[in-house]
Amino acid sequence: MEYLEGGVGMPDAWQRLWAPHRLGYIRGENRPLDSNNVPCPFCEIPKKADRDGLVVFRGQEAYVVMNLYPYNPGHLLICAFRHVPDLTELSDSERNEISYLTAHAMKTLRKVSNPAGFNLGMNQGAISGAGVAAHIHQHVVPRWSGDANFMPIIGQTKVLPQLLTDTRDALAQAW
Repeated sequence: MEYLEGGVGMPDAWQRLWAPHRLGYIRGENRPLDSNNVPCPFCEIPKKADRDGLVVFRGQEAYVVMNLYPYNPGHLLICAFRHVPDLTELSDSERNEISYLTAHAMKTLRKVSNPAGFNLGMNQGAISGAGVAAHIHQHVVPRWSGDANFMPIIGQTKVLPQLLTDTRDALAQAW
């Protein structure tokens, strides 16, 4: 049965799971782009109370925050306080603290949610996939066996079993 003129969009056997909240991110919500007037979220977050900003821990030169658009439960970002885009622009002490906080984040996540592994990474530049390319940040993504099941692969939807604030509270307490 056609439901659009010309046969485009013919129904098939797949059920669709919609995640319309992602459209705001794709269009630039909360992300500074040339086409909008959004301030850098990684500069704005430290101005907020920890729970309001989803901050798990504040160091001297970097902080740990929940990813607002997580790939997995417990997806953390380690952000320099200073607004610089590239690893080569960090001081030795900033790089060292980001590395230390990354390792500590892994230990804390193991304590709180027992992941089987981690993806760690920095996307340097917009072309590499950085959503906020102007402010360096390290991703710490906990992984479990089967976490890439049919939901994200087929449904393009990630099921997160806990609210970000609840995950943040558990991680901050265990930190």
